[in-house]
Amino acid sequence: MAEASEAIVEVRDYTIDPEWFEAYKEWATEHAAPWLRDNLDVIDFWVDDGHEPEVAGSDPQVSPHGQPNVCWIIRWASRDARDEGFRATLGSQEWQDVWAKHPNPNAYLHLNVRFMTAA
Repeated sequence: MAEASEAIVEVRDYTIDPEWFEAYKEWATEHAAPWLRDNLDVIDFWVDDGHEPEVAGSDPQVSPHGQPNVCWIIRWASRDARDEGFRATLGSQEWQDVWAKHPNPNAYLHLNVRFMTAA
């Protein structure tokens, strides 16, 4: 088992085209999120609920595409474990079958992936 200092979480933020958001949300809720939870250590999978976002700070910058409207977080033992595990999981035939049901793979306007450790 990896030392605690090696453990990371992967935070995935997506901005889905508003035109495709409802179809994406249905696919994610019915197909993607359940499969991902069963095959990765997913902390959870969230979708925008329509509340107005709050943006603050000394120089707030919002993407021209707006705020992310999907977020999910995966727990990993280390970055090496993530790189190997993510590639293997999403390269599987089972995931390809889930992905084939996606309403529009080009609806991702922006993807941001961050890796964090516990403070």
